[in-house]
Amino acid sequence: MGTSAPPGAPSRRLPPAPKSAAVARHFARSALGEVAPGLRATAELLVGELVTNAVIHARGEVEVRVWAAEGRVHARISDPRPDRGLVPHDRRPYAGTGRGLSLVEELATSYGVHSGEDHKTVWFELWPAPPAPPTSAWETVGPCGRTVTVALDDVPYALYWAAQQQWEGALRELLLAPAVAGRAGARPKDLLAAQEMSHVISACMTAAVKRETPDTTTLSLAVTFPADAAPAAVALGQVLDRADMAARRGDLLVLPALPQIRAFRRWLLSQISGQLSGRQPTAWTLVTGPPGATPTKLAPWDASEVEAANVPTIAADDGNRIIAVNNSAAHLLGWSPHDLVGRRLTALIPEHLRERHVAGFNSLLLTGEPRILGRSIPLPALHREGHVVPVRLAVQTQEAIDGRSVFVAQLTTTTAGPAPPYAPPGSRYATRPAPGPVHLPTATRKARRVTVDRAVSEWLPLFADTSAALNSTPDLGERMRRVCHVLTQWLAEWCAVDLLDHGEVERACIVHRDPHLVIPGGHLGRLPPITDTTKAPLPRVLGGAGPLLVTDIPVPGRTDNPMDARQLELVAQLGGSTAVIAPLRGDQEVFGALTLVRAEAEPPFTKDDIPLVAELVRGIAVGLDNARQHQNSHANAEQLQRALLPELPRAGHLELVARYVPSSTTAKIGGDWYDAFALPRGDIVLVIGDVSGHDLQAAVAMSTLRNMLRGLAVDHPEPPGDVLRRLDLASHTLSPRSTATCVYALLKDACGTGHLDLHHSSAGHLPPLLTTREGDARYLESGRGLLIGMDPDIPRPSACDPLPPRSTLLLFTDGLVERRGQSLDIGLNHLREYAATLARDSLDVFCDELIIKFGGDATDDIALLALRPTGLPARPPAERERGA
Repeated sequence: MGTSAPPGAPSRRLPPAPKSAAVARHFARSALGEVAPGLRATAELLVGELVTNAVIHARGEVEVRVWAAEGRVHARISDPRPDRGLVPHDRRPYAGTGRGLSLVEELATSYGVHSGEDHKTVWFELWPAPPAPPTSAWETVGPCGRTVTVALDDVPYALYWAAQQQWEGALRELLLAPAVAGRAGARPKDLLAAQEMSHVISACMTAAVKRETPDTTTLSLAVTFPADAAPAAVALGQVLDRADMAARRGDLLVLPALPQIRAFRRWLLSQISGQLSGRQPTAWTLVTGPPGATPTKLAPWDASEVEAANVPTIAADDGNRIIAVNNSAAHLLGWSPHDLVGRRLTALIPEHLRERHVAGFNSLLLTGEPRILGRSIPLPALHREGHVVPVRLAVQTQEAIDGRSVFVAQLTTTTAGPAPPYAPPGSRYATRPAPGPVHLPTATRKARRVTVDRAVSEWLPLFADTSAALNSTPDLGERMRRVCHVLTQWLAEWCAVDLLDHGEVERACIVHRDPHLVIPGGHLGRLPPITDTTKAPLPRVLGGAGPLLVTDIPVPGRTDNPMDARQLELVAQLGGSTAVIAPLRGDQEVFGALTLVRAEAEPPFTKDDIPLVAELVRGIAVGLDNARQHQNSHANAEQLQRALLPELPRAGHLELVARYVPSSTTAKIGGDWYDAFALPRGDIVLVIGDVSGHDLQAAVAMSTLRNMLRGLAVDHPEPPGDVLRRLDLASHTLSPRSTATCVYALLKDACGTGHLDLHHSSAGHLPPLLTTREGDARYLESGRGLLIGMDPDIPRPSACDPLPPRSTLLLFTDGLVERRGQSLDIGLNHLREYAATLARDSLDVFCDELIIKFGGDATDDIALLALRPTGLPARPPAERERGA
């Protein structure tokens, strides 16, 4: 195959300019005038693609030869760069670049490349009918001259492919559109160096990945680069940053890099340029960045993970369409999963927020700047029946294996607790096996060893024993110990489990095969913090890498990093020659790591063990995550808190709306509460308060205080100040160590005139905010007194303020306005100013917008109670007198 062109075969020499691709297509069409139209069109397409590749990558004069013989089409495209080998890309349906060679592979009957001393020729042939001869393999060329090996640790290969695809598209557009490159500020010299380096990276990375088996989330690659490539890597980074700025201005057709792609690209180029200049490597998993810039899940996106997630989860593509949803999310919003897939996300968003959502989503795609990525935002979701469901929304991006970015959203409901961890078979929540007994051996038995060179069926008992241990108890600690016991019988001398807790690492379990071996308690508990200086495998795995194979365990004392030192001390005490450290992944996050260690007398772990260990640990992680979520106090605390919040009374002349948003940073229950109820005479009581503390005692005190206040208000209606004084006295008697803030307000008809008066008193609480329909907003500062629990003998003042029709009264807790490092006055001013802009919005929109604006960064619970009078009909004078 790939015979030389016959004498007199049509040829054309073309300059390395963008227009040459179009000229080459016209040339092929004219040279093949007698060929069947289908073959001619295919040849024209492939010639255009290969000439485009030569223009972009070879940057020299291109010679095109095309001819037909015996009904077959032959094409040869030559360039003067034999050192510039071809870099075939994987076929990725969403890729905007890298399709040229893939099209040749797909459409040509035979193809290949020949390299000589001063030229390189890419050829293909098209036959009209099968059978076709074997296709040829592409010839690749490694870097010439002196080289340096660069260590790229923990590369998420899906993220790398997405980043490569994005920057190749940007460079292609700059190269083929010089006017656009000029507007972007990319000088021809820098652009040429950037394109050269891009090709070098693609070729070198492709060669390195081929030497690996990407069965794990990340790859640690040893990549050979030309020793003098550091300046070109810097130039590539600068050109790509300029391309991002041009894309944000709309000067490019390609979209700017998303935050995680931009962060990864900068890390990759800095590692290449830095290590070529003599600096030490830094693993990707140890890089920190702003929310949304460093994805928490490094594995390629898989729709099955969404369906299996324990929390309501929805995934959408960059067209804002839902591509996967689990049963929990669909049930929460009143849909079936099948009905939601394919719909736009706006189907789940209240109407008053849709325009903002579309604007924010488009802004992310068009600017690459995140607004809510990586943050937990309180938002209302739209139920299929039309009402809103308060949720906390956490959105992260994840790269798919085909090169696209997927937006994965988890919805934490704030109206009900999650599904129970175990459910009867047949129920919608029956996704986990029911627990059953497991019988652990009481005596030491000879360890059974499974290795990859044995039949895979010999691994099945290990998987079965592990599954039995996971399903034997709902307790997380006991599950860890039983699973580790199984692993020490089958796979390792000893193993350990480390868990992440809000960025801190705790060693929760260590199990040795010898049950008589005493493991000092000093090795358990909190580990030293992860630092940027560590290069050890455990911090990298906790960052998302792995599973990692460790075959060279250093002796203690060879590290200055405290966490590394603790790890090496444990290995020195328990022994070990090889180890595998694997991440424990839950829903969109790594929550821990499992360490398996073999002693010197045992067969060492090898690279071939990694795929099966990875599969085993995936199942273990699911079981441990189920127990972890089952024992997570956040859901239970939230459910308890919600059970203590009342239903709002219905009154024809009033609109009442309440919101409660748990803190995004604490798993403890709080003391915030609101209340509203009607007295026997028809007056409406409004209450909001906050008991000090974030624990069960605070919740109990809050419930007691709320119920006492209800009883006092109904039993003996008095001015609000007197009611709070009696509440303070009762609190001193029943809860002498508890303190609380509270606003007690009473709505009364102003002498039958149809207008409402607000009678109110405050016990150390933030003042109510009154906003008129005209946009005037002020705090009702009068009627203020001491906290509940300070001094029940001090008289408490009452105040009275008129409530104009269509005005908005807002009672709120301090979580709405208090921020660390900011004075309370600033927070109150921001709230007053923003509430004034919402004066004419519906009351639901008013509350939702306040939560969106101020609730995203809140570190405390937030409770809101909003009221809007619609106007009372005036009573006749005689009736007013009787009422009086």
